[in-house]
Amino acid sequence: MVMKNYAININLPESIHIYICKLYKIFIMSKKDLTLTSVKIQSDLFEEFKVACVRHKFSFQKLADRCVHLYLTDEDFKRQIHNHNNLEL
Repeated sequence: MVMKNYAININLPESIHIYICKLYKIFIMSKKDLTLTSVKIQSDLFEEFKVACVRHKFSFQKLADRCVHLYLTDEDFKRQIHNHNNLEL
């Protein structure tokens, strides 16, 4: 993929220009900091999860990020995940 830089001259207040630059940096940095993975999960669990995501405005990305963070930082969460085997709904 080829990235092209475009310069657009618009008379904006300095504060708006700085804000746009910061948003652009966050967008570019967040794209670089992501790792693409693939996982296979049980179809029935995922179907129920998709419905719950729409209902609660949540996403699998948010779940994965938060679970990995809790797994690495919270020993009780890690223990609970290791001991949880019943996946029946």
